[in-house]
Amino acid sequence: MHGILRVFAPALLLFIQSAAHAQVAFGGKPIGLLRHGPALPEPERLVLPPVDAAALIAEDEARYEMGVKGPWRFGFNHAVDVRSEDHGTWTTLRNGDRVWRMGFECPGAFSINFRFSRFELPDGGRVFVYNEAGQHLGAFTRASAPGQRLLGVTQLPGDRITVEYHEPARVSGRGRLAIDRVTHAYRDPFHYMRDLGDSGPCNINVICPEGDDWRDQIRSVAIITTGGSGFCTGTLLNNCAQDSTPYFLTANHCLSPDVEDWVFRFNWDSPTCDPTENGPIDQTVSGCVLLTSNSGTDMAFLELSSIPPVDYDVFYAGWDKSGATPDSVCGIHHPSGDIKKISLSTGPFSQTNIDLGTGAADCWQVGVWSAGTTEPGSSGSALFNQNKHVIGQLYGGAANCDNSVNDYYGRLDLSWPFLEQYLGSCGDSLSGLGDVVIPIDYDAAITSIVNIPELLCGDTMISPIVTLKNNCTAVMTSAVITYGLAGGTPYVFSWTGSLEVLQTVNVPLPPIPVTSGTQTLEVTVSFPNAQADQVPVNDIWIYTFTVSNPAGSVQLSITLDNYGTDVTWELAADQGPVLYTGGPYEDMEEGLVINVPFCLTNGCYVFTINDAFGDGICCEEGEGSYLIMTPDSTMLVESDGQYGEQDVQTFCLEGVGVSESEPIDLAVYPNPANETLWLQAPEALRRVLVRDACGRVLLEERPGSNTTSIDARRLAIGAYLLEAETASGRVVKRFVVQR
Repeated sequence: MHGILRVFAPALLLFIQSAAHAQVAFGGKPIGLLRHGPALPEPERLVLPPVDAAALIAEDEARYEMGVKGPWRFGFNHAVDVRSEDHGTWTTLRNGDRVWRMGFECPGAFSINFRFSRFELPDGGRVFVYNEAGQHLGAFTRASAPGQRLLGVTQLPGDRITVEYHEPARVSGRGRLAIDRVTHAYRDPFHYMRDLGDSGPCNINVICPEGDDWRDQIRSVAIITTGGSGFCTGTLLNNCAQDSTPYFLTANHCLSPDVEDWVFRFNWDSPTCDPTENGPIDQTVSGCVLLTSNSGTDMAFLELSSIPPVDYDVFYAGWDKSGATPDSVCGIHHPSGDIKKISLSTGPFSQTNIDLGTGAADCWQVGVWSAGTTEPGSSGSALFNQNKHVIGQLYGGAANCDNSVNDYYGRLDLSWPFLEQYLGSCGDSLSGLGDVVIPIDYDAAITSIVNIPELLCGDTMISPIVTLKNNCTAVMTSAVITYGLAGGTPYVFSWTGSLEVLQTVNVPLPPIPVTSGTQTLEVTVSFPNAQADQVPVNDIWIYTFTVSNPAGSVQLSITLDNYGTDVTWELAADQGPVLYTGGPYEDMEEGLVINVPFCLTNGCYVFTINDAFGDGICCEEGEGSYLIMTPDSTMLVESDGQYGEQDVQTFCLEGVGVSESEPIDLAVYPNPANETLWLQAPEALRRVLVRDACGRVLLEERPGSNTTSIDARRLAIGAYLLEAETASGRVVKRFVVQR
């Protein structure tokens, strides 16, 4: 499907019920942005109606004049219904992979964010989002929303975005995407342009010297996209177990009817003090659960849907529930949805109960800010005391850059009866946690693949046995094992059983077909106990082997000199893996013959023999030699052993698996030949090949008759192999050219 869709029924949705889950990106680059990538057609594009920014801003300002500091609304929610099976543009790449792209345009928007109402990806599926400037988010995979169907995606600057889904050929048709909401930013949430809603000039970037004593606490603060179209601020809190549970404190008045589509962006900090520069926008987690709330202290307490990844380098802030009046305080927040700022105060501080239009709340009153201020969008941000412990969260107040006085923070000590069951009992205060411990509850691993030889001779099936390990914290009773040859059809085996913690079990897998050549078997385990695996790095195991099919027999014969310990050798597929190796051997065994059978198929091979002393296997220390021949005594490689340190010879096999008909009586004369070599067969000769001792093809003819001749004058003096094929089979003869 290709074209432009237009929607003419806007709906203002400040808060909207939804569900979304852990938005964690896994890197990579979309195909549509690859410099030398495949040409993709322009995608279908949905053009949404413009919005009346002036009218919306006027509504917002009326709320903020009451002292309400959140959520700071920046966007207008459009309801849409876009599905990958009905909309967008599909493209099939030359390797069989498919790419789905869908464009969205919000005329005049500063940025666009949206929500997947259906996010179902197979293994290997990847989703990216990018804008006209080439900025992108992703890749989002099934691990970005483990076990869930919904995913919220954060803001991307600009008024046009493209959603791209890359689906590998092996899982073609298994992905399903749907988008039900697109948010048009009528304010500039990234502040690339100075416009209405930009935070006041007295705000201080956290990278400035004022933030030097608060580096850890700064890492605990995130900006929240609430209901798709508004901003608040909140803070990760440590708990008495200090186990990195992602508990998150914000304001009750920031809550939307359902918080599960909230997106939390960490570390959106300017890297410079002045001027302000943009920071990373892709360190996000989407989705949370509301654990408890209390309007009497304007407190909302959440648990994020996933622990922020290690590379986010977050901090879990400490807290103080004693109710002691602080000596000094610090606020870290995102005023007007701006990049992260810091505010400091040395007082006066007092306790009060106040109603700012969202209900009365017991609060700490900050009389005046000595550095910085707060604004709408700062709502829910933590108030830290002089010990760097959280004592409350921002309710509201009159403070701004023109008159930075009288801000009010709901008191943590009075919220404590609601929080204790989650944060635990370990005294009146707890320090922060910087070394994040990620509990691993669900982790299955593949630790080996056996029952497949390195060289498979003449077989067309393999029956792998894999070792499955339980790294979970409980007994593992089920897992999904996906296996198959690289680039081929995936096979799925559902394992069930009872595997104790840290124990292993050998799992025989059903046989699968293989083809001739070098193959790589890939085995992946997922969904231990039907849950997303938390440690994907140990989920996969690969095993490389070679298949010779059809199979032919070739034999190496080495006659040793007296120093067999000098001799080693290997046989490898041409530009492929080593198939066989041998040596060293015993000394003082002159004349001992070592016979080694090879199972090979059609193709070329490289034989390498080494002598550590550098004198080969002939002649002062014994009359050694070696040769490689077929069962019918056709010579492929021959050497008198006088090769110094190393000898490398190449030979080729053709027609393996083609039956050699015994009744065929090929006459070759005269042999030895001087000028002309005659061939006569009882039926028409389809093809005739002449090879040298290394297996190289020197002459090839297709006579089509019973009798033909070869001009021996074109060949140097020596021995050659003659291969002839008829409708009944194939025959190989040895002939010699003499002068």
